[in-house]
Amino acid sequence: MLWIVVILLVVVIAWVIGAYNKLIALKGQTVNAWKQIDVQLKRRHDLIPNLVNAVKGAMEFEKETLESVIQARNQAVKIQAGASPTGGVAALAQAEATLGAALSRLNVVVEQYPQLKATGNVAQLQEELTTTENRVAFARQLYNDTATEYNIKQQQFPWNLVTGLARAEPVELWEIEEPGDRDVPSVDLSLKPKA
Repeated sequence: MLWIVVILLVVVIAWVIGAYNKLIALKGQTVNAWKQIDVQLKRRHDLIPNLVNAVKGAMEFEKETLESVIQARNQAVKIQAGASPTGGVAALAQAEATLGAALSRLNVVVEQYPQLKATGNVAQLQEELTTTENRVAFARQLYNDTATEYNIKQQQFPWNLVTGLARAEPVELWEIEEPGDRDVPSVDLSLKPKA
């Protein structure tokens, strides 16, 4: 009888240690995934001033567009400094959505200036920015996948019994804040002239 109790106690202790280590590992993976977003956003924020400077001279009439990009970038950098997985994700997502919209307007304006499109520097910066946008999207996806697994483990029984011991806290997910981002784009491939 004593052996059964000892074996049961050893199994319970081994499970608690394993569960604790799994939660700590998920916490570390979530923080790492957040840092990957941070790295890609910093790259994005660093590319924007270069793009703005490259197009500034030729776009004298588009000062409002350039200023909105600069302002949105500065706001995003400011919010990014204080954001973490446990707080500020929604505010950062909103700031990045605003920056993305400002960059989209800038790209539309650049398309209207053929001499800018022909400039290798502007084209290279736009390509780097597009690549960075893809990296940001992948980093967000990795973060959300990791954070979801971490949050689920904290709530599942019997894992929730170890949550306090591991000092595990729920983390925020990176969510779409702009209602327009959820809209399905309409595509017309009919080649008919628009009325």
